[in-house]
Amino acid sequence: MSDLLAEIERVQREAELLHSEQAVQAALKSLAGRITKILADSNPLVLCVMNGGLVPTGWLLPMLRFPLQLDYIHATRYRGGTRGHDLEWRVRPEIPVRARSILLIDDIFDEGVTLTHVVDYCSKQGAQQVFTAVLIRKQRMHNGLQPDFVGLEAPDRYLFGCGLDYKNYLRNLPAIYAMPDDFDRNRI
Repeated sequence: MSDLLAEIERVQREAELLHSEQAVQAALKSLAGRITKILADSNPLVLCVMNGGLVPTGWLLPMLRFPLQLDYIHATRYRGGTRGHDLEWRVRPEIPVRARSILLIDDIFDEGVTLTHVVDYCSKQGAQQVFTAVLIRKQRMHNGLQPDFVGLEAPDRYLFGCGLDYKNYLRNLPAIYAMPDDFDRNRI
């Protein structure tokens, strides 16, 4: 465990700050305004995509000053690692999505695999409409699904902070960081 903690400390120390806490909060305020314009009158069901969506959802909810319900969904590809695998469903929402406007909130849009599966799930369960909001989208070629609401953009690098993790650590940082380019990727 002490080797892992030393690695976590090294990653945090050597990381590049991409978006400050102030930039993240400004992006959340902008997201809230755009979401409100579209969903304020639709009685939406907000689904937090766990675990990464927990931080952005927690920050965003108090800014959404209209009636909504909250639930969560837990689907993961990373399982504490730094590389994606097959999607694993852990928890489906308890509140029915049928005939509802759904807002999925996640931390990042990277390859779009998890969000695509969750949108498909909601659609198959009879959701009236499904919207997606992400705090950050990587600047890369994306095929298929695109998030409806995006807070910030980032280069195609390994990111952490604001819900994004490095080996289940560093989600709690209030800013977004990128791994150093020269970090030993074989250790990841």
